[in-house]
Parts: sequence; C-alpha cells; structure tokens
Amino acid sequence: ICSGPSAHSLQLVAGCLWKVKNQGRCLVRSSCALEMRWLFLLVCVVFALEAQAFEFVIDGLWEEESLALDVSIDKKLLTLELVPNAAAGNGITVRSYRVESRITSRFAHTTVSSLVANTAQQAQSIAFNMQIPKRAFITNFTMNVNGVTFVGSVKEKAIARSLYAKARARGKAAGIVRTNAQDTEMFKTEVYVPAGSLVEFELNYEEMMQRKMRLYEHVLHLQPGRLVPRLEVDVYIYEPRGITFVKASNTLGEKFNEVTKVVSSKDKAHVVFRPTLQQQRKCDNCSTTAVDGAFTVQYDVQREASAGELQVSDGHFVHFFAPDNLSPLPKNIVFVIDVSGSMWGIKMKQMVEALQTIFDDLTMDDYFSIIDFNHHVRCWSEELVPGSSIQVAEAKKYIQSIKPNGGTNINEALIRAIRMLNKASQQGFTDPRSVSMIILVSDGDPTVGEIKLSAIQKNVKQYINEDISLFSLGIGFDVDFDFLERVSMENRGIAQRIYPRHDTAEQLRNFYRQISSPLLRKITIQFPENTVTDVTQNSFDKFFSGSELVVAGKVHSCGSSDLQSFVTASSAQTDLSLQAEADCLELDSLLGHQPHSFAGFARQMWAYITVNQLLAERSLAKTLGKKKIITQKILQLALDHQFVTPLTALLVESETGQTERLLADSPRDPKHGCCSGASQLHPGHMQMVLVFNLALWPVWSPSPLITNCFSAPTVENDPHFTVHLPKSQMDVCFNIDSEPGNILNLVSDPESGVAVNGQLIAGKKLKNNKLNTYFGTISIYYKPSGLRVDVSTEKVSLINRKFQHSFSWASTANITHDGMKLSILKDASITVTVNKGMTFMILLHRVWKKHPFNVDFLGIYTPTDNVYSPHVHGLIGQFAVEPKTSIYDVHDGADPMKKEATMVVKGNKLAVTRGWQKDYRQDRKYGSNVYCWFVHNNGKGFIDGHYKNYIVPRLDSFLKQI
Repeated sequence: ICSGPSAHSLQLVAGCLWKVKNQGRCLVRSSCALEMRWLFLLVCVVFALEAQAFEFVIDGLWEEESLALDVSIDKKLLTLELVPNAAAGNGITVRSYRVESRITSRFAHTTVSSLVANTAQQAQSIAFNMQIPKRAFITNFTMNVNGVTFVGSVKEKAIARSLYAKARARGKAAGIVRTNAQDTEMFKTEVYVPAGSLVEFELNYEEMMQRKMRLYEHVLHLQPGRLVPRLEVDVYIYEPRGITFVKASNTLGEKFNEVTKVVSSKDKAHVVFRPTLQQQRKCDNCSTTAVDGAFTVQYDVQREASAGELQVSDGHFVHFFAPDNLSPLPKNIVFVIDVSGSMWGIKMKQMVEALQTIFDDLTMDDYFSIIDFNHHVRCWSEELVPGSSIQVAEAKKYIQSIKPNGGTNINEALIRAIRMLNKASQQGFTDPRSVSMIILVSDGDPTVGEIKLSAIQKNVKQYINEDISLFSLGIGFDVDFDFLERVSMENRGIAQRIYPRHDTAEQLRNFYRQISSPLLRKITIQFPENTVTDVTQNSFDKFFSGSELVVAGKVHSCGSSDLQSFVTASSAQTDLSLQAEADCLELDSLLGHQPHSFAGFARQMWAYITVNQLLAERSLAKTLGKKKIITQKILQLALDHQFVTPLTALLVESETGQTERLLADSPRDPKHGCCSGASQLHPGHMQMVLVFNLALWPVWSPSPLITNCFSAPTVENDPHFTVHLPKSQMDVCFNIDSEPGNILNLVSDPESGVAVNGQLIAGKKLKNNKLNTYFGTISIYYKPSGLRVDVSTEKVSLINRKFQHSFSWASTANITHDGMKLSILKDASITVTVNKGMTFMILLHRVWKKHPFNVDFLGIYTPTDNVYSPHVHGLIGQFAVEPKTSIYDVHDGADPMKKEATMVVKGNKLAVTRGWQKDYRQDRKYGSNVYCWFVHNNGKGFIDGHYKNYIVPRLDSFLKQI
C-alpha cells in the first residue's frame, strides 16, 4: 500500500543499515514515490544520529516503473544528487563560465564550459548543473579533473548501464534529472575532488530551432552559481537567405539590458553577453551573483520565395516551408473542457479567462461550440454556431456559470465532439475547405464511463473523420500526458502540457494563437525521382500561420548541380503548386568562409528530425514487433549521430583507461510522457505533430506552364504598344505618355466580366529632358468570382473580398482558384488564364539597381485567339476586332534609316514612321526587334478617342463608353 512510513519502511531502513555497515552499499527499489521519500528521510535521520555519511543518488526510471534508493559510505561524505547551485560548498571558485551557440539554418549547436577550482583546505564536491531545452539532444560531455580527462560516448542504454554499474567511480555521479520547469530538463554532475583541484566541465547539445508566432527562439539558462571573473555568452547566427531581425532579452534583470550587444548584417548576427564581475553582483557590496535566469535570442529570416527555402549541404538537404501573406482558412472548433472537481479554484478561473480571449478571436467565417464534462457531458449548443458577437457573448456567459464538480468522463465528451463535427460536415453545413478541430482541456485521468486509456484511444480513432484534428492540453501532472500525446498525434494534432505554477491562462492563449490561423491544407513536398533518399515526413495535414514545415533527407543525385522540390497545397478555394531549387555546391562553399557556422548542420538536422519522428511512431506502434524494429532504427541513428535519447545514454570514461565511469541518461517524465522531443512540431512542443509515413511517396510531375504563342498586342517600356494586324500583315506601334500613378485600361469586357488595367511608375530621373514611365503594376480582374490578380515588380497577389494571397517572384508556381489559373515562372513571367478563354502573359524586367535612370517594370502580351465579347474595349481590347488598315505613299524620311508613309485606318489618314520595338519573350535581356509603323501623338487616330479617355480610377475598374 502506497501510504508513507510503515513497519515495512522501518524494516527496510534497518536492513539498509546492516548492509551498508557490512557490505558498504544498499540498493532499494520501490514503485511508490511517497514511500521512497519517507525512506530517504528516515535514512537521513538514522545516519545523522549515528554520525555516519552517505550518498543518495537518483538512479532514474530507466525502462522500469520503479525508483531506486542507493546508499553507501564514502570518506565521511554527505552528498545529495539534487544540488541547487552550479558549484556547491565553500572554498569553491568558478574561474570561467562560457556558453557558445552556433546557429546555422535554424539548427543550434551549443557548448557550455566551466572552469572550477577547489580552493578550500579539504576535499569536497564540485557540481555542474545546466538546464537545457527538453527538445534538445545532448551530444557530448567531457570533464577534466587535475589533468585526467573523461570523454563521453553515446551507447545503448542497457549497455551503458551495465558498464557503469561494474565500475562506478566513488564520489562521482552524473545524471539527468527531469524537473517540472517549462520546456527544460536539468543536466547535473558532481565530482568529489581533493583540495587545490581544478575541474573543467564541457557540455554539448543540439536542437532544431522551431518557429512559432513568426520567430525562432533560442533560450540559454545561465546558472554559474558564483561570481565569475570570466563570464561570456556568444550566440552566432548564420542564415544564408538573410535575417530580418535579431533581438536579445533576459530574465536576469534590467541592469543587464545594456550589457547585451547585438551585431548583425544581412545574413549573420552575433549576440554578446559579457558582464563584468561588478555587474554580476546582486548589489554593489554583494558576494552573490545576479546571473541566474534565462537569456533569450529571437530572430526570423527572409522569405522571398513562396515555395520556401531549399538548402543542400554535406550530402543532405533541408526544405523550409513557411509561406506568409495567405489568408486564414475558416475554422470549425469544438472546445471540450474538463469541469470535474479537480478544476475548482484557480485552474477554472484561468481557463475561463483564456477562453474568453480565445472566443474574441473567432470570426463570422468560423463555427464553434462548447462541450463541458465531469461525470456528465453537456453541450452548450448541439450544433455549431457562427462566431458572431452575439454567440460569443452567450458562450462567455455560459463558461462563467460553470461550477466544477464530480468525476471525469473523457471518452463520452470526445465522442460527442466528434459526432457534432461529423454531422456538420455530412449535412454540408461547413465549408469543404475549412479546418475542423477539437481542443480538449483536462487536468486528470478518466474516472467515469470508459476509463481504459487504450479503449478511449481506439474509440476516438474509430469515429473521427480524417479531416478533424484533435489538440490536447494537459493541465498539471495528474493527467496522463503520454495518453494525450498518443491520441492527439494519431489524429493529426498535438498535445501540450500546461504548467499550473505558471500563468495558465497565458499558456492556453499562446497555444491557441499557434493553431488559430490555419493557412493551408494537405501540404506535400516532393522531389524528382532518384534525386533524394531517406526523406523525413513530407506530407502534412495543415500549416498554421507563423510556424514552419521542415523536410530533410539525403541527396542521392543532384543532376545538373541543382536540386528541385515541388510543393502542393490547398488554401481557401485555391490549389497551389510551387517549385524551389538549390545549387548543390553553393552552400558548402559559403559555409567554408563562415568561421562561426556549424558546417554539419544539414546532416545533424536530418538525424534530429528522423529520430524525433521515429520516437513518435514508436509511441503509436500497435505491436511489440513493430516497436522493436523502430527501436533499432532509433538506436542506430542515435549512436551514429551521438544523440542522448530516451533509448540511449552518455557514458563518460577516463581517457587513461581507468575503470572510472560517469553516466548521463534521459529519464522519463513524471506521469509518463517520456520522449522529450518525440515529434517534429511547428515550434517547440507548439508545432504540428504529424506521424511519419513509411509508404513510398508517389513521383510528382509538375503541371506544365502555359506556353501559348503570343503574337499581339504587346505593351513594353515607356509604355510602347505594339498591335499585330494579321489580315493587313503588319504591326502598328504607338506610345502613351501619361503621368506616373495614372491607371490605364488595357482590356475592358463587361460582358465577360474581365478588366485588365496597368498603373504607371516613373523612372529615377529625367533623361533627355523627359521622365520615362513604365507599368509598375498590372491587374487582371474577373468579376464573376470577384477575383483580382495584381502583378507588381515585387510580388503577385490574388485578392477577393475575403482574402489576399501573395506569392513571390522567387519561386516557380501554379495556382488555381475559382476560374483563374496563375503560372509563375521564377523571376521571369506570369501567365494568367481567365475562365479558360483569355490568357495574358506578363513579363518581369529587372534592371541594374544602380542604373541612373531605369527602374524594374512589367510588360504584357496577349494572344490573338483570346475569346472576348463583341463589345470589348480598352487600349488593347479594341483591336480584338481588327480594323481595316492600309499603307501608301511610302517614302524616305528625315532619318534615312526610317521610311515614312500614310496610314488609313478608322477613317483617318495618319502620318506614320517605319521603326521597331522590342519583343522580350524569347530574349529577356536584349529582346528581338519587331518592325512596325509608328503612330505619333499617343496613337491619336489609331486608338478610339483620346488616350486620357482610358485613364480609370481603380485597378478593378471597367472602361466607360468612349
């Protein structure tokens, strides 16, 4: 019976005393944590009364669900494993404390080193403690004691334990003890050394920076434990694509704000924290340090390409996908909240506070309901309701009226939520492209109804539709977090622990912010056949704003030195097909010139993601055989890449060959929930957990870009219009000299609902006393679907009344949306097809940035077979029906290179000059000459009316009748 001290406990203590006195050591195991605490206290008291000394070591939970109490006599030494400071005892001097992180392409390699001296007159223990992120893997630990070096190597846990147990050095112990702090675990080691000893510790760990809420966050926990003459923190960041911002903050106090220095350039940053001895003091005359807290570096990277960033290095690739400028998909949410008796008090108060804020974030396009449960299950609304202000107000009143009591019926609550969403989908009540999700908040295990966790997991899997995601929030440590992780991961969601000793409401709100804006569904990142192998998970159910999807693998063949990737996804009524590419040699060359970069980042990141995904897959394995196969894969990867995982341990041995060994192990989390990094998330434990699929991915074949033969008309440069007249077998040219900012109508077809307009921009300065103008933006509007495509020299935007999606020129892409198809050719052109009957090609012209006169501009080309209505008009549209045109009286002009003639068109006789314009479709740099008859005075007589009649107020305007 697990009930504290008992006669059995006293018998254990007495037996331990006898074994320690006669055999020097006693080991006690128990599955009862409470009994172990009492045993520990009893042993302390008895040994203190007998003036004995002892060592108490937390041996970890290993594979068994038991605790170990290890008692031994060693040189009158009193040692507790849980040491609160980085260096314990008097007469200890920390001479240096250095932390260096090298972050390359979102992957961080951190080294923590400390030089400590025992300046006392007697032998004593020196400890080294370091909090590290839970998602990080320790890769090495070394220790030098008076010239004797202990080096680390990762081994299978069982093997490491066996070696350690055979020859454990007396007074030397090492272990990882998981704490209840948020997102961290504690690495601790302690060594007993003679007077005058010098000990140097060095710990190395690695982690992937996971993006959440539009930034990456690197947290270093600084705990030197003493005033340090040399305290240095250096964080080096290298991002090949470029860095948008870097900032550093800390919880050490305002006095340290001015100590932190940030130096950054386009693609590099260096964050420095080096407080002097005086600056470290808690007060001017204090001998204690104020350096005890978190030092945080936040940054984000440039994202020019819509298809993401593909990098190749060291025979591996990494594809980062984090598109911006997309409008959120509508959501269907059922909030399932635990209102059992254990939620009474501050928990319920903070949950209500968080939910009120979350409800305010809902929009009219979102639908929601609330299910609260204890031993009974209640629905606030049996059907989903829109997120209107009236419904939100009613929901707030409802949750404020709830009084927690009773037991916990998780199974029925989840099944009711699933049925509500399934019914809404089957009845066509929800948008087919919307995102459906269940958010479960609970603080305990089931006590009513179905209480077998495996049965609940099976029931959820049986009833839930594949388009529903389950997100779970476990409050505190009474909830079986391992179960929440499994049931969420199996159903396209994630689980997160909420720490009750911190601001629960803020943790709930932060979690919701990360899943409140789904931007894409059904995302797949694929590669040409036979170019890559060992690809990590590359199919994702959802992408949330502010996060990032990462796919990595090994490069098998790079073809012509470039690797390509293809991304397909769906957003609100839009299907996307994007293409990225990377030079296979360029990045390694760049890294060779970056002294503070981490050259092996791609290889280690691939292993990091793979191990985490296998750990997640292992937790969901249905059979022992499958679990064993996955375990072997994890072990091999962890050994190859030197990762301390839940299945491996770090054995630290003396280089001299002595049988002295230290052991670092990754233990289980309290109340299950072992594997600290068991999933690749879209940030920390806040990103999307998705199960790795071993099935072979189908070969992807990109949709071909439109390659119509455009013959007429065209608009380029100032802007120069060229109209091809096939019946007359001639080309006619004219210029429009209008003011910058004016919008010219090019095509106006109200019957088809299509309008094409171009806005003028100016050159940098006058050239030959004239300010040239160019098209800086061209817009294509399709009224039946309310869609507009705005093409500028910076980006391509797809807009309607509900959303705006933006795409970069830096990626090749195909986008299909409600009667429109966009085909972007990287840094070259975009072809827009409207309702399958009209096609427009827009060319991008880049000029030298330091050019004294010219700026980037656009040109537009339309084919002669576009299907317009009979009443189409505009500067281009009016020539859909070719006017009868003739040329006569051709003669030499003032310029012998240019003939002159008279043109008869639309009842007008016009003086024209033979010249040429440029067609840039084939040769984008120099263009090819198109000979044409040039009409002077802004095309007067050739176009209907005056050119000013074609100026319209907006980019989506149709032309008034001329």
